[in-house]
Amino acid sequence: MRIATAAYPLDLLPDWAAYAEKQIAWVREAAGQGADLLVFPEYGRMELAGLAGPDVAGDLEASLHAASHLAEKADHLMADLAEGYGVHILCPSGPVFKEDADRPVNRAWLLGPEPGANFLDYADKQVMTRFERETWNVVPGEPLQVIDTPLGRIGVLICYDAEFPLLGRALVEQGADLLLVPSCTDALAGYSRVRIGAMARALEGQCVVAHSPTTGAAPWSPAVDENVGAAGIYGPPDLGFPPTGVIAQGDFDEPGWVIADVDLGAVGRVRREGAVFNRAHWPESEQRARRCETPDPAPESRGQIDLP
Repeated sequence: MRIATAAYPLDLLPDWAAYAEKQIAWVREAAGQGADLLVFPEYGRMELAGLAGPDVAGDLEASLHAASHLAEKADHLMADLAEGYGVHILCPSGPVFKEDADRPVNRAWLLGPEPGANFLDYADKQVMTRFERETWNVVPGEPLQVIDTPLGRIGVLICYDAEFPLLGRALVEQGADLLLVPSCTDALAGYSRVRIGAMARALEGQCVVAHSPTTGAAPWSPAVDENVGAAGIYGPPDLGFPPTGVIAQGDFDEPGWVIADVDLGAVGRVRREGAVFNRAHWPESEQRARRCETPDPAPESRGQIDLP
């Protein structure tokens, strides 16, 4: 499988036609390089808020509603592109107000090329950042689940979710061989946290992780005004994978696609034959961790001696 993961700039676009043309151009470029799976970033859908004008895009609450209003239309555009170019696409995530819900979730759809069955499933962000929960009031969505595709079993961890081992572990236990991590971070520290989390999930789950960040300035939106990062594709640093764990890495703050060929059969091999069995030994680590939670025995029972 050839994976293309985007370092994606957010633009203030004048109308729907301009938005559609941008999506078409990005998909066309990746598909033209033979990509089978395209990964877009978290909050890439905030560009939709800009179509309502600078005043709406510049208002935190109004921008949520404007982006959500066009979310379904944008997803159907991507579904047409997935079918037309014969690719799978993780759409840019964005706010979605579910029926009868007061607050939005942060949702990304995974689409396939099969006519009439493009919408494979969606993933909602689970753990909100401080900005999302304290200022923007975006709320957690439905539980994570692995998505079965012709390419393999895929899980999605949206940005901050990738920093929590148990979320990645839950997807690996459901059978995920590939994790997709769309992100939106406004500083090097935030990007580094997500990147380190993505690489750690690849190590722990002995799987492949594709990371897609937003990049560049978007001063028209107070929600996503600053964006830093580099797209990357990671694996466990073991049998069949680079010793650094880095399969491919883009230049920092350089918009564009990062593309790599990945054999998910290598995931099965490293889990069976690798130098370590992180995935299989996870339950043992849980058991040992639980033992650490018990009170320390008295010093004398641990063989402690008095020193002169």
